[in-house]
Amino acid sequence: MSRLDILKTNAESIIGDEDMMERIRAGKKLKIKLGVDPTRPDLTFGHMVVFNKMKQFQAMGHECILLIGDYTATIGDPSGRSETRPVLTDEEVAQNAETYLDQAFKILDSNLTTVRYNSEWFRKMDFSEALNLTRQMTVARMLERDDFAKRYASRTPISIVEFLYPLIQGYDSVMLESDVELGGSDQLFNMLVGRALQKNAGQPEQTVITMPLLVGLDGSKKMSKSAGNYISFNDSAKDMFGKIMSINDDTMWDYYKLLLEVDDEVIARHKQEHPMEAKKHLAVSLTAMFHSLEEGRHERQQFEQVFSKNKLPDNMPTFTWQEIAGDEPQLPLLETLNRTQLFPSKKEVRRLIEQGAVKLNEEKVSDAFAPLEKPEKEHILQAGKRTFVKIVA
Repeated sequence: MSRLDILKTNAESIIGDEDMMERIRAGKKLKIKLGVDPTRPDLTFGHMVVFNKMKQFQAMGHECILLIGDYTATIGDPSGRSETRPVLTDEEVAQNAETYLDQAFKILDSNLTTVRYNSEWFRKMDFSEALNLTRQMTVARMLERDDFAKRYASRTPISIVEFLYPLIQGYDSVMLESDVELGGSDQLFNMLVGRALQKNAGQPEQTVITMPLLVGLDGSKKMSKSAGNYISFNDSAKDMFGKIMSINDDTMWDYYKLLLEVDDEVIARHKQEHPMEAKKHLAVSLTAMFHSLEEGRHERQQFEQVFSKNKLPDNMPTFTWQEIAGDEPQLPLLETLNRTQLFPSKKEVRRLIEQGAVKLNEEKVSDAFAPLEKPEKEHILQAGKRTFVKIVA
């Protein structure tokens, strides 16, 4: 397989591939740019799709630049959005950025990755320079963006600062003098702006490589932190395995292709298996990438114990009644589960109960305020498919 064929693998589009290959044939060490905005503390499997592509460039010996958008994160990328993103404070962005590198280096080789921050140049830019940047783009051109066009047509507000985002991302390419920019397919417009700004600056235009958007746990929307349908690099082995097992069968094959990067022949072999078996193999493989093969296999055993053999998991969290309720003889079910701190919020606990997803000693309970009394020996609570809690006397 040629270098171009390798780089084309799984890519949705490549613009400027001839220029890229010409530079490679000339022996140039390319600058590969991949930008991430630390809008939330976690990187997701959606990021992994583009990280995998960057790994290919690292293996070929090119300079891979992970650009932390600490400045752009305070604006919020409008790509794929139907409304304005909430504004983050500098402190929130800084905290999120701190966690990104540890997570990114679970996929990328830290020794072969250059880390840059776009605050390096934007905090030095004065207002006249910013105005000169805006002169390089027209409103008509900006409204060619699909998401902006839809919002404009529906009279959904678009802030001027959102209009600036593609220019800001594009200017990053000028400052880095990038030869290639990687991103999801929803980033195409922004990356093409980078090519235009480089041309205006008298630089060679970067090649743009877009990767498919990974479908989230809901099986329909792209995986994103804002949609809450994501698997995080920081998820525990248990949560990661369980979330992977929750995806639908059609989505599973995208995960094989884009995350494990197996070829069509391997996927065809797995399609001969029972879908459940193929999904377990996927879950073990991905969990092992972030934890260990031993932990991946352990979570498979625990999953089979619960779902195939109807047995309780060995490692469920255990609390004493004293830890949960103190001296109170009973507590509402909602409050009991909330005090375990195993759930993101009391609202989430209530949603699970009202949807009939909570069982007390194998009996379904749908009343959030049903009293739970101190057990004579123990209570076993199950919330959803994966969360089990034992409360002992």
